[in-house]
Amino acid sequence: MKKLFTLFICLLGFFSTFAQEPTTKEEEILLDEFFDENQMINDLIASMSSYQFLYVSMNYNSDTYFSGRDIGLQQYNVRPEISYGHSNGFFANLSGTYYSEFIPKWDLTTATIGYGKTFGKKKLFKYHTSYSRYFYSSNIDHLYSNTLNVGISVRNKKRSVGTQLTGSYIFGTDQSFQITSRSYASFTLLNEKKAKLILKPQLSIIGGMQTIELAQISSLNGELITDYILNDVVDLINTQVSVPLQFNTRSFDLELGYNINLPSAIGNESKLKTTTFFNFSIAYLIEL
Repeated sequence: MKKLFTLFICLLGFFSTFAQEPTTKEEEILLDEFFDENQMINDLIASMSSYQFLYVSMNYNSDTYFSGRDIGLQQYNVRPEISYGHSNGFFANLSGTYYSEFIPKWDLTTATIGYGKTFGKKKLFKYHTSYSRYFYSSNIDHLYSNTLNVGISVRNKKRSVGTQLTGSYIFGTDQSFQITSRSYASFTLLNEKKAKLILKPQLSIIGGMQTIELAQISSLNGELITDYILNDVVDLINTQVSVPLQFNTRSFDLELGYNINLPSAIGNESKLKTTTFFNFSIAYLIEL
């Protein structure tokens, strides 16, 4: 039995960093989820009924893995990003990805727009929807250039525990879908007037559609004939454990994290090894 999904896994990594980034900045970033997590943005939302802001960040990852998989090329990557948020629920994002060993090194630019709102009596539930468009620097034909995301999340009143489930429809010259669940817990280690230190471990689980090629052997007039049947199934792709330490002071946000990927073997892949990397990011919040 063969599975033709390996190529999809590699391509998916180029435009969605869910399996690589320690937070949702990745592919994979869902801006609504990101706004929920960031302490500075949380403080801004809590203190103002009406707000607009820009959030400018730069994220560094010590190693590069696609859907948690090691492609045999040791390289770091850098992701600059600018995000906009409005109290009416609208958000937008523009980001790029730089790989140290790729040619061209600036591989991908991603533009995202979306909308999200809390609901329920205590506003503990939230839905979001977003659209992302991917612009590649290389001349290689890419199967996927668009993603539609729909998700729902729930958290406790203190925002210290939360979970989110997101479905993504990925399309271009081909189409697929992805399902992501992410849960986190937040522990405040330091809470001063102008500084906060937070430990926020996270568990992310990613599954997606894959095309499986099954070999079926039958006999016709004494001759063995092999027929190949293609089936689309949903399977687990990667599980990631992230332990980011976030420090917020005034309008600056610093994060240092350690991340563990536990990729699941698909098709004729052999047992995949666990991969790890460090991440560091610096960000600045601009109130409008």
